Amino acid sequence: MPFYYPIKQTAFNKPLILPIVSAANVSQLAADLLIESLSLQHIGTFDPGYFIPMIGGRENDEAGVSTACELFGSDEVNLIVMQQRSPTLKARKQEFVDALLGFIQKSGFTSVTFLSGVDLSNRTDAQMMTPFYQISPSTSPPFPGLADLPIPAYSSPVPQRIHDNGNPESPVPFIPGGGLTRRILSSLPPSWPIPTVSLLQFVLEGDNKADAQMLASVVAQVGNFHALIKQWKQPTSWSAGLFGTPHDQTLYG
Repeated sequence: MPFYYPIKQTAFNKPLILPIVSAANVSQLAADLLIESLSLQHIGTFDPGYFIPMIGGRENDEAGVSTACELFGSDEVNLIVMQQRSPTLKARKQEFVDALLGFIQKSGFTSVTFLSGVDLSNRTDAQMMTPFYQISPSTSPPFPGLADLPIPAYSSPVPQRIHDNGNPESPVPFIPGGGLTRRILSSLPPSWPIPTVSLLQFVLEGDNKADAQMLASVVAQVGNFHALIKQWKQPTSWSAGLFGTPHDQTLYG
């Protein structure tokens, strides 16, 4: 089966923003803000067989349904955003990663930015100065403009295993709460031709709307498209569905 089903023909020679299901869902919330604020449209859907099944309504009363993983873009905006709303099935993690990287390389994106949350409770004293960090894979070309921004390189605050003894199995540091981020970065082939970076934010579970806006602002700075965003717009679904529907107060007497 195809990995990607296009709904609208769109040129892919643009930067790609890709959130990873991770701590506090902050990366998905940031992607929501980018999609809404830049008026990006649904342009394609990924094979739902890789994800825990889910379905929902579309934003702004649009026709159709939302599925587990979709792609958004616009002819007027030099950016493509992927939105993954459901975790990848445990049995298909590596299969999904391989298909995703193959899709990215084949499609001709000019750069890739992965977004991920990191469990705040694990950070060290030295990591208290900023919530934002970055991982630049050694196998990819330098990400344009990243060196000019004050985003420090990430190092893991904790070992992945108790008896790690400081000898990580991968050159990519352990990311507590980072979902598939480490697996994806570790799976990049040698001489990966696309400039790639992973932006990480230390977060706690809760009302993460403000965290998401900060992450989206950092993404816009790193991608050099901040001038396109005059004001951050929240999706209409956030007002009712972000924390579930309100309880019927008659239940409480």
